Amino acid sequence: MKSNLLMNFTVNKEENTVNVKREFSASLANVWSAWTEAEILDQWWAPSPWKSRTKSMEFKVGGRRLYAMVGPEGEEHWAIADYTSISPITNFKYLDAFSDSEGNLNKDFPRSDWNVTFSEQGNSTFVDVVIKHDKLSDLEMIIEMGFKEGFTIAMEGLDEIFAGRAK
Repeated sequence: MKSNLLMNFTVNKEENTVNVKREFSASLANVWSAWTEAEILDQWWAPSPWKSRTKSMEFKVGGRRLYAMVGPEGEEHWAIADYTSISPITNFKYLDAFSDSEGNLNKDFPRSDWNVTFSEQGNSTFVDVVIKHDKLSDLEMIIEMGFKEGFTIAMEGLDEIFAGRAK
């Protein structure tokens, strides 16, 4: 679903960061819920035709989401989000990493530090995401793996949920 909603995606190689600013045509409370509740995350977090499946999630400081990206052939890629900071309705931070189905880190892939900020302006909610990597090679690996394309498709899936056309 293409729309005129803002989507800025920039890579800063000096800072080893990806910056995404995305507009959603939904209330702040609904966008916050979509990013923080497993039942809703599983509807959009993976880029179609992939699906997200949460095995466990405790959205609290020190908590963790353990989930799989499940491909059309049933293949699974596991990941974790370890929540480090939560300011309700405005911001949360977490450490993201690939893992096995039990949540053990996959050290072949870099870990990234996500800072997700929410703000409401008029009838839109803006989500600002800053993803920091330890080193440039880690950032480049994620970009080469298709992060921009996958994240863009996932954001469009969230648009469909807000438009009442869940995938």
